[in-house]
Amino acid sequence: MAKEKVEQELTVEEKLRALYELQTVNSKIDSLRILAGELPQEVKDMGDEVEGLKTRLTNIENGIKECEMGISEHRVRIENANAAISRYKEQQNNVRNNREYDNLTKEIEYQELEIEASQRKIRNFTADLEMRQADKAKTISDIEDKTVDLNQKRNELDLILAETKEQTEKYMVRAADLEKHIDERLITAFHRIRKNARNGLAVVKVERDSCGGCHSKIPAQRQLDIRLHKKIIVCEFCGRILVDTEIDAKKK
Repeated sequence: MAKEKVEQELTVEEKLRALYELQTVNSKIDSLRILAGELPQEVKDMGDEVEGLKTRLTNIENGIKECEMGISEHRVRIENANAAISRYKEQQNNVRNNREYDNLTKEIEYQELEIEASQRKIRNFTADLEMRQADKAKTISDIEDKTVDLNQKRNELDLILAETKEQTEKYMVRAADLEKHIDERLITAFHRIRKNARNGLAVVKVERDSCGGCHSKIPAQRQLDIRLHKKIIVCEFCGRILVDTEIDAKKK
């Protein structure tokens, strides 16, 4: 739904005053947010880092389970192979010919090879398990340390936000009220300029014959037009809306 029009159309001078006050209010909001500095991004980055470490821990624990299962599986294989060897040796005592004896000997040798292979696998799994367990301990320690830092940063941010919340809300209410009295086309232009401006300034004063935003020289005739408040004038270099130094001193 389009913004409701004010009962009486504002004059250009009134629009300029409203735009300048809107800029002032938004600059105050920006200043309050700057108090938090890089904390919001730091908190986000640290939170992502902790979550990444938790994911890493889960992967390590899954790897540990695989190692333990591998060790257990090959221990069972060794037990089965030893049982088979005992059985084959017992059968050798009851063979009827050399061929049966040789076949049983080959089976015993095969089971012994299986035992050697499983023992080698167990050694590999054990070495991998020890490495993963050490990695797990370090990751848990890192999570604990990072969580302490994260909570500290969060507390700092919460304290700053709590201290500035009332002021920020007051300025935001004032900004919303001002926007109701400015036509939508100007508000759209204002926010577009603010978004593209490095310092968030969409409305600036002409000071020392220069634009208060980009510091480019403003011609004398253009300065006169700005002081007359007959039309909205923007800087031809940076596109910011220009007002004279007396704009905030003039009575409504």
